[in-house]
Amino acid sequence: MNKMIVANLVHRPVRSAISIVAIALEVTLILLIVGLSLGMVNDSRQRQAGMGADVLVMPPGSTVIYGVSGAPLSIKVGDVLGKRPHVTAVAPVVMQFSTTGTLEIIYGINPTSFEQLGGPFNYLAGGPFQGPYDVLVDDLLAKSQRLKVGSKIEMLNTSFRVSGIVEHGRGARKFLLMKTLQDLIGAQGKASAFYLKLDDPENAKAVVDEIKNVPGMQKYNVRSMREYLSLMNLGTGPGFAHAGSYEHELRALELFGKEVLPAFR
Repeated sequence: MNKMIVANLVHRPVRSAISIVAIALEVTLILLIVGLSLGMVNDSRQRQAGMGADVLVMPPGSTVIYGVSGAPLSIKVGDVLGKRPHVTAVAPVVMQFSTTGTLEIIYGINPTSFEQLGGPFNYLAGGPFQGPYDVLVDDLLAKSQRLKVGSKIEMLNTSFRVSGIVEHGRGARKFLLMKTLQDLIGAQGKASAFYLKLDDPENAKAVVDEIKNVPGMQKYNVRSMREYLSLMNLGTGPGFAHAGSYEHELRALELFGKEVLPAFR
């Protein structure tokens, strides 16, 4: 049997070579896509964890894939959320998905309320917003694009000046004033999500239940940050099975072997 297999491969070397290359390329691309996706999800999860919030309120029908729903929430919802027991700070955020240059999520923030979540920004250079067309960038983005205080960035068909470079890990890599981003995308008085800071993170479940019991708030997607972060995995993305699925792991093991199994977890 082995001799017959070898003879068949040798008899048609071009066909054999093409088959080997095709299979190797397919497996390589699968591993590359899974690796990139896993890296992006883990990076997003770490930056969301760095926000310092305890509860997240998102639009009805939204998923854990943030930044693609526009800004459908009224800013006035923040007044309702701020009156709930245990809530010490409410920070509305406008998120805008951008494909200019690279895929990214731009945050429009109110600096005062945003810094109530996880403390003041750690400025590595420059300082806070000085005007409506200033932008804050994190140190990783500044390093990769060789940006410095005073540099110009084109976003949303508008030129912005870098006013400050902050430490990475606070949700986004670029921050604009919320009013500016609202005006640019035609979402005046709107927000994409509300981040809530509590007096004690252990009260998150009670606050979630309290918010869902408020008339008109039942349809909103309200989660504790602990729950939200646990859902940020490949299983929540389109085309991927749940990361904890035994069937998924067995299929990966069957197709590619033990050495690639960790990439699917």
